[in-house]
Amino acid sequence: MERLFGFDRNETDLKTEIVAGFTTFLAMMYIIVVNPGIIKNAGLPFSGVLTATILVSAFSSIMMGIYAKNPIVLAPGMGLNAFFTYSVVLGMGIKWEVALGAVFWSGIIFILLSVFNIRTYIVRAIPKQIRYAVAAGIGLFISLIGFMNAKFIVANPATTISFGKMNIVTTIFIIGLFVTSILVVKRIKGALILGVLFTTILSIPVGRLFGDATQIMGNPTLVSWRGITSLPDFSLILKMDLVHSLELSLWPVIFAFLFTDMFDSLSTFVGVAEAADLIDENGEPRNIKESLIVDAVSTTISGLFGTSSGTAYIESAAGIEEGGRSGLTAVVTGLLFLPFMFFSPLLSVIPSIATAPALVLVGVFMMKPVANINWSKLDDAIPAFLALILIPTTYSITLGIVWAFLSWTVIKVLIGKVKEITPMLVIIDAFAILALIL
Repeated sequence: MERLFGFDRNETDLKTEIVAGFTTFLAMMYIIVVNPGIIKNAGLPFSGVLTATILVSAFSSIMMGIYAKNPIVLAPGMGLNAFFTYSVVLGMGIKWEVALGAVFWSGIIFILLSVFNIRTYIVRAIPKQIRYAVAAGIGLFISLIGFMNAKFIVANPATTISFGKMNIVTTIFIIGLFVTSILVVKRIKGALILGVLFTTILSIPVGRLFGDATQIMGNPTLVSWRGITSLPDFSLILKMDLVHSLELSLWPVIFAFLFTDMFDSLSTFVGVAEAADLIDENGEPRNIKESLIVDAVSTTISGLFGTSSGTAYIESAAGIEEGGRSGLTAVVTGLLFLPFMFFSPLLSVIPSIATAPALVLVGVFMMKPVANINWSKLDDAIPAFLALILIPTTYSITLGIVWAFLSWTVIKVLIGKVKEITPMLVIIDAFAILALIL
């Protein structure tokens, strides 16, 4: 264990690493039910996505611990799952098999970029202001999905969207949101998953002891029992369409998956590394190249297993705060995912209204980068704002990113700041224009 994980070098020990692994798992286990709850809206079976989520989370985290030797865990990314479901499949009308193929190819490209270190040039080309805005915009998008899943916000022909009105469903959502918020504020370990469980329990009497959710949610009951355990559902493995996902019209989608995944991962690695002092002699996050390769592999196997792109999770900081410093933290977290492969019927009783408070609060967590945007420098602030506002209002992460890039370039050129436009950014702009045309 010492040779593999270097406890002495990292000033840690076996007990500390195990506790840190459990802590990280409690902080992010909500993804086991939240990810399938989102992806199933694209037409994929809940149990199949749940199995894929667990496999990706377990394999990627274990690989991170053993190969990259970092206490950082991975799972299908929030924001990436929303983009997969609502922008690509439902918004663009692309078959989910083709969308999974796009996820796979974005992973392959990510691997090549990481292995050959091309990522460095891409990272330098993307303005930091836009990176901050995209992260926050995705947070707003996720929160909007949470509010809509709870029917707190609904479509309205007169005003586009509006408040859904008070009823049994929105009342339960509000109570669940307040309780989960208190757990988060008090920094209770596993706050989000505890909030999901509390809201699920609160939903059980609806349609049984009181109320009827038929007109609101389409079913008389919010919670439906299907048993406790069953064998894992491997029905989505290798169901991706690798041929049609390479059509020209899908290139912008592949690029959007790649861009969002890569910068989400980079921001996580940088943030966690700086907070935990996991910095190498060059001032970069420790083993960043190996970590990005693992992240790329995670995305690739996500397409193979049947879910949206895997990425590094900021919740890794929870375990690091408990003293986790070696790769064993990530290995322990990865192993803890595996038993839940056999509890898909029990987990599938969790209704979308129960995960809605967690989605709203994930949006809160993702808003932190807004503070880093230079709002007083308008040539930076305007493109950032476009990304921030267009991602949720167009229901498209791609469009938010596209208009942020294009507006940045146009504004900088017209005010004479051409030196801030790199050749790589021009290439990215070309992809952005291609996305609009196609």
